[in-house]
Amino acid sequence: MTFFPDAAIPPGRLAVGVVLPSPAVRREQKLPLTEAARHAERAGLDLVAHRDAPAGEPSLDPAVAVAAVAAATDHITVVSTAYAPALQSPPRAAEQIASLQYVADGRLVLGVGMGGGRARWTAAGVPYEERGRRTDATLRLLPRLLAGNRDPLPPDPPAPTPELPPAAPMPPIWISGNTRSAIRRAARLGDGWYPTLAPPTEVAASTVHLAELAAAFARPAPTVIVGTIGALGTSPDLPTRPDLARDLAKANGTTSERYAEVPVTGSTREAAEHLHNYCGAGVSRVLMTVAGGDWRHQVELLAEVRELLR
Repeated sequence: MTFFPDAAIPPGRLAVGVVLPSPAVRREQKLPLTEAARHAERAGLDLVAHRDAPAGEPSLDPAVAVAAVAAATDHITVVSTAYAPALQSPPRAAEQIASLQYVADGRLVLGVGMGGGRARWTAAGVPYEERGRRTDATLRLLPRLLAGNRDPLPPDPPAPTPELPPAAPMPPIWISGNTRSAIRRAARLGDGWYPTLAPPTEVAASTVHLAELAAAFARPAPTVIVGTIGALGTSPDLPTRPDLARDLAKANGTTSERYAEVPVTGSTREAAEHLHNYCGAGVSRVLMTVAGGDWRHQVELLAEVRELLR
């Protein structure tokens, strides 16, 4: 099974996936990472994603986590939502990505980000102000390195010619981020643009800008994937859309109005109608973070939403 292609998603429809539960949720609900991934696959979702913990919180090594998820599943697309190739040398990044592609049997997607906080980059020996330039340079090199091309590498830092991994298909690159620089990077170097927690109207405006930039770079417009958050069902124990909007506003230092149209809540039909608004914004895939309730049951409800959107 290979990566779920755009051609498999009918116009006006969405592929639907879920972000794997946080370490805290896994402990509380006695849900191992690999079992969570298998449950999402069995439920019929199209994608499953591993996300790094916020800066300052304990987290798993993304490559190890994604490899475990890929090995535990058979056909679902596996997404690493915030892979940072510039944290290591280009040959080492190519070796890691090739290994993940082999384990995933071609189902890997790399969501490339530059988050994690200044300390993460400093610890890797990458000046924080240079993370964008180094990310771009690595992304340009990766297709040749994964193909086994031994072209000379940039002299910064100087290094001997490395042993390259066996040739592997270049995975789709989704550029994570809502900023103008992320949109420009996606247009220039990405196969997809992956904004999170953005309302449909904002995504729609940015998608137009993305297509214009891609055309200026003589590239096809990248696919658009939206990351959202939600809690499905009508139980009074679940957070409501206003509850989640307030939480997001508090976490990001803004007003709840900024996130009023982002959370996905209510019945499966209400959730499907809400997510369908993204179709008009040029979105082809949605990845939801579960914000409450039993994670397994939430995934089952999300699979019902997926059926209403296909």
